[in-house]
Amino acid sequence: MPDRRHFLAQSARLAALAGAAALFPAIAAADPVDYPFRLGVASGSPLPTAIVLWTRILPDPLNANALPPVVLAVRWELAEDQAFHRIVAQGVAPALPELAHSVHVDVGGLRPGRWYWYRFMLGDAVSPVGRTRTAPPPQAMPATLRLAVASCQHWEFGQYAAHRHIALAAPDLVAFLGDYIYEWGPYDLAHPLRPRRSNESFTLADYRARYAQYKTDPHLQAAHQAAPWIVTWDDHDVSNDYANDRDERLDPHFLTRRAAAYQAFYEHMPLRLPVLRPIPTNGSSQFAHMRIYERYDWGRLARFHVLDDRQYRAHQACHTPGRGGSSSVTSTCLERLQPERSMLGHEQETWLADSFATSPARWNILAQQTLMAQNSQSPMQFPSEGRFWTDGWDGYPVARQRLFDDIVQHRVANPLVLSGDVHSFYAANLQRDFYQPSSALNPVLATEFCGTSVTSSSRPQARTEQYVAQNPHIKFGRSDKRGFMMLEITPAHSKVLFQALDDVSRADSGFATLASFVVQDGLPGVQRSS
Repeated sequence: MPDRRHFLAQSARLAALAGAAALFPAIAAADPVDYPFRLGVASGSPLPTAIVLWTRILPDPLNANALPPVVLAVRWELAEDQAFHRIVAQGVAPALPELAHSVHVDVGGLRPGRWYWYRFMLGDAVSPVGRTRTAPPPQAMPATLRLAVASCQHWEFGQYAAHRHIALAAPDLVAFLGDYIYEWGPYDLAHPLRPRRSNESFTLADYRARYAQYKTDPHLQAAHQAAPWIVTWDDHDVSNDYANDRDERLDPHFLTRRAAAYQAFYEHMPLRLPVLRPIPTNGSSQFAHMRIYERYDWGRLARFHVLDDRQYRAHQACHTPGRGGSSSVTSTCLERLQPERSMLGHEQETWLADSFATSPARWNILAQQTLMAQNSQSPMQFPSEGRFWTDGWDGYPVARQRLFDDIVQHRVANPLVLSGDVHSFYAANLQRDFYQPSSALNPVLATEFCGTSVTSSSRPQARTEQYVAQNPHIKFGRSDKRGFMMLEITPAHSKVLFQALDDVSRADSGFATLASFVVQDGLPGVQRSS
């Protein structure tokens, strides 16, 4: 059982190795025989003067044992031009076997609000070139921010044409809202024609292999190379419907599995070294608890409040005896209404309230996992009747009210909630009382836009139309299309496009704008636009 001293020592070692490869020249390995950058490159976590660059050394994406367990010295360059004539930063970073030979370079001292290009080198091999940018200066008011939003990209259910279109759109920023991988499916470098549930991930090696599989897709690589990303996770990045320390199986060793999934997530994302915490359990990993909720400012135009609604939540209410996970419940489930139940956990709720209170931004964007608007699966009757899915915010209605209260208390400017998880497009008004959406005493507090999945399947459209009819605060719903969202955010308005693929089974699929909306500065609520 690792004690605190061992934990702190190991954390310090990882942090030191992540920034000081030059200290370890004696253990740098010889060049791999095959091309080492088959998983591409990525950047993210943008600050005004810093950006994180990422790659992973893996010549054979389905064979992690192709590399010896030694540190590799990887060179990197960041330039002001794509031809790398004006290099502004360069160095050597370690690809550690303890972190799957992934590389995270946190490049500081950069100019705010400008584009850069970057690449990695190992021996004679040169990676693809990625384009990235820093956030604007803190006091700047940018004229526009072009944001792509995606989630839920099950390898088993289609091609990544959505990412091809995201890359072609050349956004300023990409937000990915969870389910980057799914924990099951055959290991194959081609997207299968038919889904087949097999090879579920339980170990660190399993999750590493799953990420390697997904990251071989050229369109996903292109979307990473086009712009910096901000990311959060959801359930399938670990296990379906998991809540805090419990999974569907009620596995007594679930925290070990979760730690493996969290470590693999860090190893494959452009994230800064996370805040790691020890837990008093035998054989625990440094990644058993890993904070990923964070805020990112885009000058005074936007603040992104990036949430984690998995790690700290209360267990789903009124679960089926003998198993964890979600269910659909009626008003007879009184546990759902208990005031102590939280989706975010007390610490994250307090952090979010402070993030609201201190925000200088014109637009406050909650980048989070799942639909926040109430979505009753049966006709609602005042004051509390309905049928609700317990894995989403409907399973935590009092916690949702606390979040709404914080928006009101801190007079949050232009709150926009961006969601994923439910594999459907939704546009909704967020109000204190969803049973009286037309009441003059029940104003719209925020506007929510939920994006469909990149590939993952959903319910029939006829059922979604029933849900929209039963929930009048939901103004639009489509579950029969896969795709992504594109936002254009300006000081005066935010425009949202629901981009739907013609055919998710085709990598060359076209797309069309399914619906477009606009939210005006100071006027929350869904408005259709041309």
